[in-house]
Amino acid sequence: MFYINYYTEIENYIKKNEVSKKVRMLEENQSTLENYWNIGKLLVEAQGGENRAKYGNGLIKEWAIQYPEKYGRGYDATNLKRYRQFFQQFQKGAPMGHQLTWSHIRELLPIKEENKRNYYINLCVERNLSKRELIKEIKLNSYERLLTKPEKIEIVVPIEKENVLRNMKNPIVLELNKNETVSTEHELEICILAKLKSFFKQLGEGFCFVENQYKLMVGDKSYYIDILLFNINLNCYVVVELKLRELRKEDKAQIEFYMKTIDIQIKKNFHNKTIGIIISKQQDKLIANFVSSDMIIPLTYVLEKENA
Repeated sequence: MFYINYYTEIENYIKKNEVSKKVRMLEENQSTLENYWNIGKLLVEAQGGENRAKYGNGLIKEWAIQYPEKYGRGYDATNLKRYRQFFQQFQKGAPMGHQLTWSHIRELLPIKEENKRNYYINLCVERNLSKRELIKEIKLNSYERLLTKPEKIEIVVPIEKENVLRNMKNPIVLELNKNETVSTEHELEICILAKLKSFFKQLGEGFCFVENQYKLMVGDKSYYIDILLFNINLNCYVVVELKLRELRKEDKAQIEFYMKTIDIQIKKNFHNKTIGIIISKQQDKLIANFVSSDMIIPLTYVLEKENA
């Protein structure tokens, strides 16, 4: 018995650590692309604009001696020129930090034609291509083999979402049958699934059930989302996690990892970014915590017995 308890406790920390690592990886990739883009922007400004590239090459040659001595080969002349090129080709901002990595960008930089480059960016987003798969598409001349090519191909940008709070109730009430109890997360999940119509109505308009215990594969590891919804009006997936205890810091990290994974694996380019709901317990009430980007919106969520 003691062995089983210790095993479970250790496994909980392992799971928590793995989730945190995945979230950090996604955040670090976004930060890396933003930093490289900003370095490129400053290099262009330092050289006096894009028309003075020759002078800029002189600056890069000089600074490429100093930066690598302090920070390593990632800031040598070759890479500084790549960062400058990155900014020049993507002046609206670093693209798709949650779906493209610097490895993807490096393969795209040699492509001078904007339409062609945007085509491959969109292909990465729509099909979740790895760097190796992107290289294969480029070698197979995927763009050149298109039967028809649009005059202008824009990089996919999610449409602005409606306010997630519109039409939502507070508190959210989930009525229990006379003899029904909810003392575990599994029982709460069953209760919500049995009363989906009422649950959806109080969350707002346009919610649809996708699946409970929705399986995600990240590498060779399996993760299970308690309930996955889709909102037609918001045009996005909604991840629901159930915690019959007070909200913890790692809960936000966990659901953000699920949200980002859904965005990468199943969200289409025309969908908005996934939002999340963490239902947690505070004293004698349940709280529905809505997670959108870095924002958490707490709403009271109450269990009530039906009238006898």
